[in-house]
Amino acid sequence: MQQQRTELTVRGLILGALITLVFTAANVYLGLKVGLTFASSIPAAVISMAVLRLFRNATIWENNIVQTIASAAGTLSSIIFVLPGLVMVGWWTGFPFWESFGICVVGGVLGVMYSVPLRRAMVTGSDLPYPEGVAAAEVLRVGAAAVAGGDAGDAAVKENKAGLLTVAVASVASAAFVAIVATKIFAGEIARYARAGAAVTGIDTGLSLALIGVGHLVGLTVGIAMLAGIVLAWGVFVPILTAMHPQTGDIAAFANGVWRHQVRFIGAGAIGVAAIWSLGRLTGPVVRGVISSLAAARARRDDGDGALPITERDLPFNTVLLISGLCLVPLAVLLVAFVHGTAIAGAVVPLVIGALVYVVLAGLVVAAVCGYMAGLIGSSNSPVSGLAILTVLGAALLLLLVVRPSEPPAAKALVAFALFVTAVVLNVATISNDNLQDLKTGQLVGATPWRQQVALIAGVIFGALVIPPVLDLLNHAYGFAGSPMHGVTSQPLAAPQATLISALANGVISGQLGWNLIGLGALVGLAIVAIDETLRRTVRRQFPPLAVALGIYLPMAVTLMVVVGAVAGKTYNAWVAGKPNADAARRLGVLLASGFIVGESIFGVLNAGIIVAANRDEPLALVGDGFTGPAEILGAIAFVAVVVFLYRWVGRLAQR
Repeated sequence: MQQQRTELTVRGLILGALITLVFTAANVYLGLKVGLTFASSIPAAVISMAVLRLFRNATIWENNIVQTIASAAGTLSSIIFVLPGLVMVGWWTGFPFWESFGICVVGGVLGVMYSVPLRRAMVTGSDLPYPEGVAAAEVLRVGAAAVAGGDAGDAAVKENKAGLLTVAVASVASAAFVAIVATKIFAGEIARYARAGAAVTGIDTGLSLALIGVGHLVGLTVGIAMLAGIVLAWGVFVPILTAMHPQTGDIAAFANGVWRHQVRFIGAGAIGVAAIWSLGRLTGPVVRGVISSLAAARARRDDGDGALPITERDLPFNTVLLISGLCLVPLAVLLVAFVHGTAIAGAVVPLVIGALVYVVLAGLVVAAVCGYMAGLIGSSNSPVSGLAILTVLGAALLLLLVVRPSEPPAAKALVAFALFVTAVVLNVATISNDNLQDLKTGQLVGATPWRQQVALIAGVIFGALVIPPVLDLLNHAYGFAGSPMHGVTSQPLAAPQATLISALANGVISGQLGWNLIGLGALVGLAIVAIDETLRRTVRRQFPPLAVALGIYLPMAVTLMVVVGAVAGKTYNAWVAGKPNADAARRLGVLLASGFIVGESIFGVLNAGIIVAANRDEPLALVGDGFTGPAEILGAIAFVAVVVFLYRWVGRLAQR
């Protein structure tokens, strides 16, 4: 019997909103701590299926709507790559709700609108793999089979229960481990540095189950490329630059200072080249997608909805244009309010007009690039932060054409305005980055595109409601590295992208940006692109330039464990490949990785609340700094044991 097309429902919207609270908070914390976010569609789909099974008429399409909402809201949290910069430069002391909400909503809705014509170019009209979108579709099909019943249904019900158990166990294990780290009985990071003559280098890895999960999701190809970036950063650039200006004293502080103030700008240049190269690949598909979307709009207008199959009915192109235009009205109000009363208020008209034009045009570019990279390597590792770097450089340079600041207050206001504009464009990028992944899932399960696009708008609104208060809580508890404001704890969140992007904006406006380092990074990026193209054409392998660049400019404490997670995921998939129910085991591995991320991130947010309530730096600490040595040994042993045990447990769970 054919299922009734129950798809966009009130209960689905409510359930998506509730799941949003968890995954958006988790993504905000993870992004500020380690500079990476994760795609939440798969765990959201599992939770949705478990809840909606209680209703007789639940369908695969309704579950798809729920995961679409939660996924869009979680992805919107990538705003933390820019927005904390306004605190770091001393413009904000916290995160005013309505301004932050407005940035998220306007940019997010524009991202949804831009992704409508891109769907035809990059989802239905391309062979991009969309790893996370395909995986989410597989999970939804398992849930649909469970509802259908029969032998296949019995197996699907069993896998459904196993999947929910896997997410729960992994989340609890991850939260428990990081809770013990908070007591300082386990170390959360192990670092060693050494001299080689005048040069200094080191190795640093975080004991983080969340990073293992991220590595599993991005896969071995990306992991190897990131490892190459780590080797370039810490095996080449840091040793050379430290040898050029040798210092005595704390070698760890010396090495990390060189990496932070010099090597990361090399990574920024490499990221810029990788992003531009991706854009060049997109020109043809994007143009064809826009033409196809216009043709579909004409067919609907001339012949009605019946002219198109239900799986090809996007929001009408005229509606897309209307909503996009309407979004510019509140954006203009936000921009005027931001400039009002500042040292650059006299140039409000050209600043606001220029910013609106820049958001429209740069938004189209970054939406296309992010959509392509999400399809290629997944949403979790697409070039959002890299494009934010290019965007803030472009915004700052263009603003200098409007206002030439002669006094420090004007320069500070211009830096803040550049960050504000970049934040809006970044939201366009992140939502397009996520939307196309979700729309791929919808295509595979036969969903209605326009209903998904409405759900994506709902997800943007729900996420925008959650992000400002979570950011404010984390700012008050931890603070951000390099910010004039300090949180309760003495260990601020790194917020690596926001730190770099605010430094770039400040450097351009002040005329003190190290263009030589960015230029060197651009040359490195060109070399990586050449290697990638050679491998593609000769052995049909990839060496993702963006992943290499991320390995250069993200902290090694983050990237090295992501590489370990990629190897662990590959090893696990190879282990279960020859066993019965191999596909189910592989899907459970994805859910295990997702649980690792969710558990640790949610505890981080809860711990922020504890820190604020107790007004103490480390309220859960049971031992002092003198226990560091034993904590490293205990933490390393426990970490390895938990990872090995849970992967083996999940592999066996799939065979039951």
